Amino acid sequence: EVQLVESGGGLVQPGGTLRLSCAASGISSIRTCMAWFRQTPGKEREGVAAMYTDSRTSYYADSVRGRFFISQDTAKSTLYLQMNSLKPGDTAIYYCAADLDTSPGICSLLRRNQYDYWGQGTQVTVSS
Repeated sequence: EVQLVESGGGLVQPGGTLRLSCAASGISSIRTCMAWFRQTPGKEREGVAAMYTDSRTSYYADSVRGRFFISQDTAKSTLYLQMNSLKPGDTAIYYCAADLDTSPGICSLLRRNQYDYWGQGTQVTVSS
């Protein structure tokens, strides 16, 4: 059974940094796309960043490119999202997601409906 558990959210001032973690278990396929999504009330869940685990190729939404960085620690089965230069508009619940047995092309699309497994989410609030 695949399980994803996020941690690391919190309150941070504009311009600050935060690192989210996602502890993954039950994933045996190397052809996996791991991703971070975020959602605010009344809006659809949007893709932020994704990584194809086999090649470690990463993909980013335009709104976060150059500020957010996705990485993985294979030994710890953990996915990270380093968030720098945070803005109030980054305030949201952040979710970790996994799409098993997929391709880099699909991974690059950051489409919400391609992901089968989700974590419970962690709140990130950017405010002074």
